[in-house]
Amino acid sequence: MAQYDSFDEDDLDIEEDTQKDRYLTFRIAAEEYGIEIRHITEIIGVQKITEVPDTPEYLKGVINLRGKIIPVVDVRLRFGMEELAHSDRTCIVVVDVNGTAIGLIVDEVLEVVNIAEENVSEPPRTNKGTSGRYIQGMGKIGDGVKILLNIERFLSEDELASVQQVA
Repeated sequence: MAQYDSFDEDDLDIEEDTQKDRYLTFRIAAEEYGIEIRHITEIIGVQKITEVPDTPEYLKGVINLRGKIIPVVDVRLRFGMEELAHSDRTCIVVVDVNGTAIGLIVDEVLEVVNIAEENVSEPPRTNKGTSGRYIQGMGKIGDGVKILLNIERFLSEDELASVQQVA
């Protein structure tokens, strides 16, 4: 796995009460996103992904992680962006979504940050309706903004059910 200057994997081994307001941040294209640290299981380098026929385009396939089959979603494709060749900074962030382990392919993992609740604004309203459902809020850090994802709503119930069938 690639080394990350500002991310220490020990940050994932913290107690539940200290996880409040903590987010793992990552980059997709030019934007920075965050997921509540309590949903993160681990971060791994990109490995061989076995394609599964008749699945949505954003579901790249599955990986075998220590004997467990994990479905892998390309976040770029999920967001309607163009697919990008993987680099040495590309990672798979393994998250727990309602008891299901899912790998998320991200361009680059950044760091774990604290964003106090008072620094999280409501997400902007969108015309599409569906994309806004998985944005939890906009986290303000200094002069920057991180788009905070609601990982429990990242996939609809039907999409989660189809991903679970693959696993």
